Amino acid sequence: MTIYADNSYSIGNTPLVRLKHFGHNGNVVVKIEGRNPSYSVKCRIGANMVWQAEKDGTLTKGKEIVDGNEW
Repeated sequence: MTIYADNSYSIGNTPLVRLKHFGHNGNVVVKIEGRNPSYSVKCRIGANMVWQAEKDGTLTKGKEIVDGNEW
């Protein structure tokens, strides 16, 4: 079991699952995005936006982030 210091460290490495009974002769593999902390692909996108803004100085202590997306 991995214990993370911060929930953001658990983002990524989304598990892949092979669908065996899909009625298709090829390989069908799906990502289980529900394993991300917010149960969505938006986790990875949002985290990278925040990390980049912190890195380039756009996001500093005291500034707010507003998410206009609806689930």
